[in-house]
Amino acid sequence: MTVHFAAARTAAGSPLARALRQRRPVWAANDNDEPQADDQLLRASLKHFAEHGLRAAHEAKQKAEEAFFAGDRESYQWWLGVCRMLDRRMARQLENSNSQG
Repeated sequence: MTVHFAAARTAAGSPLARALRQRRPVWAANDNDEPQADDQLLRASLKHFAEHGLRAAHEAKQKAEEAFFAGDRESYQWWLGVCRMLDRRMARQLENSNSQG
């Protein structure tokens, strides 16, 4: 009978040691284009979403259009910002349609 030598594993490389080792935390990345979103606008957008659910972006777009056609630029910018927080593509389409017409 032959004897084969099998080297012992190091304790640091064992599967148990790897499972228990603390990993470095992964930091979340901000996927917004803006470096920092306006907190007041963010809170308003979240509240608007809580009130309207999945139609919140569409409702914000409608309010922005109403303000635009009423000539209220400040309200238009506000609702456009809310719409942008909820659906960036819809807000971009709204901006493009209002800048052309």
